[in-house]
Amino acid sequence: MNQFDPFFKVLYEDNHLIAVSKASGVLVQGDNTGDVPLAEHVKAYLKEKYQKPGNVFAGVIHRLDRPVSGLVMLAKTSKALERMNELFRTREITKTYWAVVKNKPPQTSGTLVHYLKKLADKNISKAYDKEVSGSLRSELSYEIVGQSERFYLLEVNPITGRHHQIRAQLSKIGCPIKGDVKYGYDRTNDDASIHLHARKISFIHPIKLEKIEIVADLPREKVWSLFNQ
Repeated sequence: MNQFDPFFKVLYEDNHLIAVSKASGVLVQGDNTGDVPLAEHVKAYLKEKYQKPGNVFAGVIHRLDRPVSGLVMLAKTSKALERMNELFRTREITKTYWAVVKNKPPQTSGTLVHYLKKLADKNISKAYDKEVSGSLRSELSYEIVGQSERFYLLEVNPITGRHHQIRAQLSKIGCPIKGDVKYGYDRTNDDASIHLHARKISFIHPIKLEKIEIVADLPREKVWSLFNQ
């Protein structure tokens, strides 16, 4: 175990990109808490690994909510950051999440379309069935891929990328994520995590032009272990 293990584990690295699996509770980018964000931990890791004397670049390509675990991509150069941002903008990246819910969705698989409005004062997004002022169209697909005595495991592919999208949309259909009291689950998890995990990402590497697919193992935890694959 090294000093970075409590925060993240490296899943993929080349001269342009680094992909890590972050622990729940770790911020991706700094906020008003003053807690050290993932980007700074990754910079420290790169600085130590390559014994760089000066500043190290680690550009955040996409965010993951603090209580969520799993895969986060960072760029090691400004050119890679710019090109990856473009892939996200044009939706040429496929992201897959796993979510544990207590209630069975109305269908075993389906596509959800809602209109999400961010309520900044509460740091939540409210899902509506129809467009309302200030809302953004939000779409995801889901499938039940596992079941235990008390829970269902959903595989979720967000098609748009909205604030708290998966959390809000699953809650809207009566399936709040385990531990996510902000979106209607009845109790918190002991470690303040929620059972949402960024499981997989696939894309064409913007510089090497090769197909890249990266998978993040599930956290070592009793509920996730019911579905460990």
